[in-house]
Amino acid sequence: MSNPKNFDIYSIFDSHFHIIDKRFPLLPNSGYLLDEFTCNAYLERTKSFKLIGGAVISGSFQGFDQTYLKDALHKLGPGFVGVTQLPASVSDEEIIELDVIGVGAIRFNVVRGGSESVDHLETLAKRINDIAGWHVELYIDSSGLSDLFDIISRLPSVSIDHLGLSEKGFRVLLGLVERGVRVKATGFGRVDYDIAHAIKEICQANPDSLMFGTDLPSTRAPRPFRDEDILIITDTLDEEMRKKVLFENAISFYRPKEVRD
Repeated sequence: MSNPKNFDIYSIFDSHFHIIDKRFPLLPNSGYLLDEFTCNAYLERTKSFKLIGGAVISGSFQGFDQTYLKDALHKLGPGFVGVTQLPASVSDEEIIELDVIGVGAIRFNVVRGGSESVDHLETLAKRINDIAGWHVELYIDSSGLSDLFDIISRLPSVSIDHLGLSEKGFRVLLGLVERGVRVKATGFGRVDYDIAHAIKEICQANPDSLMFGTDLPSTRAPRPFRDEDILIITDTLDEEMRKKVLFENAISFYRPKEVRD
């Protein structure tokens, strides 16, 4: 692999990272205790990147709390968007209020919990899309995608985290990619199969699908993110596709506030 001294030669929209700020409510999840990872810590950790924006992802440990997300989006600025978790009972007014501050998606955490049940996936996904144009994000092992394939195929706009995690359902994942579903090239330390091969296949199936993210601070990942993970993308893809995966696809998908305005 090539090994540039700095990674600021690549423009990056970080499509997946968490902010963990203990000033705001945090929920225990299977007894796991989180280390703090504030906005300042995130910006310090990524200072060697040519970072042009990103998506702050609500984790299982944040439940339906919006206070941390409002604070993070205010601090990070209009190049960043929020991905939140909401109950099916959320009001139209709250969705609109969150949209104004830069939230652009709702997450269903099938792996860890802490979000609304996928029983509400279709109705809530269509509702938030009608009200605010948001998309849905799924943290799900690809081995479970078959059961949701028809529902996901009907949704207006969807992304799936961490390359679907497992090889077992990869062919099903590719079938969804061909139907317009986005996939995050994130959490490489969580994935149980050949990442470079998966990246090639997803990009061939749909050049607009794949979106890079750091997954910082890599909570509970068997192997945390390291800067060299970017090289798996840059050494696997040609220049045009590299740009799409590192920032163009995500900007088109997330529509950060500075672009919308």
